[in-house]
Amino acid sequence: MIESATLAMVPGSGRLPAPVGFAVFDRDAETLARRGRLSTTRGDVETPAFMPVGTQATVKTLHPEEVFATGARIVLANTYHLMLRPGADLLRDAGGLHRFMSWAGPILTDSGGFQVFSLSHKTRVTEDGVVFRSHVDGSAHRLTPERAVELQLAFGSDVMMALDHFVGLPAARKDVISSTERTARWLDRAIRAHADQGGAASGSALFGICQGGMEADLRRESAAMLAAADVTGCAVGGLSVGEPKPVMAAMLEETVPLLPDAKPRYLMGVGSPEDLWECVARGIDLFDCVLPTRLARNAALFTPDGRINIRVVRYRDLHEPIDPGCDCATCFRFTAAYLHHLFRTEEVLGLRLASVHNLRFLARQCETMRAALAAGAFDAARRAFHDRYRPVGAVAG
Repeated sequence: MIESATLAMVPGSGRLPAPVGFAVFDRDAETLARRGRLSTTRGDVETPAFMPVGTQATVKTLHPEEVFATGARIVLANTYHLMLRPGADLLRDAGGLHRFMSWAGPILTDSGGFQVFSLSHKTRVTEDGVVFRSHVDGSAHRLTPERAVELQLAFGSDVMMALDHFVGLPAARKDVISSTERTARWLDRAIRAHADQGGAASGSALFGICQGGMEADLRRESAAMLAAADVTGCAVGGLSVGEPKPVMAAMLEETVPLLPDAKPRYLMGVGSPEDLWECVARGIDLFDCVLPTRLARNAALFTPDGRINIRVVRYRDLHEPIDPGCDCATCFRFTAAYLHHLFRTEEVLGLRLASVHNLRFLARQCETMRAALAAGAFDAARRAFHDRYRPVGAVAG
């Protein structure tokens, strides 16, 4: 079991923070998979890596030390939600987001662009930016590319995302063109704002986002735009929003080869074990998603054979770990029968233990990928995973 660490904040040295950097160490000969390292002033992140989502300054149900113990070295938070509650002023007064939530490692903050899509019934998009009606109290809030940078600097984000615009499926081509072009214009404004507001001096890196919907030519155009931009990393957005998985794979194949090899590549909103393997094979380095913790809170747990529902009766008398080969704190100490009992009796401890297990499962997949890449055996490890793991809805051969 990975031991937890005391998450004390690192005292400042008085020197300017070093810039966020990225290096690639190993590559697979058969695919675009690679092993690298994202370096920040608050610690290094070995890639491929999965980032647990702490939307509102918390990974739901978990103590920061529990998150760290799963193997996570970077977490994600959301600008839109933090803008509403607790607000940038309070976070600044608290000493920044890291101190507020007691997480000493790197934090990546999304820009709020996803909420343009997910809360479209509460937003109005113009060339200037987005006006949101708060889902909390209905109050109006304006978010522009410049304001998104300002907020994320106030949070103390190690990696901040530029505000982007994407539309959901199905979408008319003209709407995808409009949103993709607007994303490019907003990125230019975010880059200027990041420079004008001292982003580099603060040690905070800016990542841009590629859009283009499910249109291959627009994906290529957006990737080329992002490749030429003065950003530290490149994210791929607007995927995993309901399209078939082969379509997502095809869009990555159009996009990733056009992104700079020397910069980290981040696929937003993807967190299924099988997707991590396939997207790493297509050149992705970083992932985030609410899926593993949301599934956990609904009694769905990852195992090497696929996802299980711990509520079903066959686990009532299973007095062994969910996964005997897992080294997470849940499997190390508790049985499947106990988790079954917790969920059947609606005890909140079950949500916590299941979340630990699912996050550790994804971290272990990334560890396996990194080890396989270092050994020159990624494709064999990928085939071994797929030979055993059965995604939800898959029919066993």
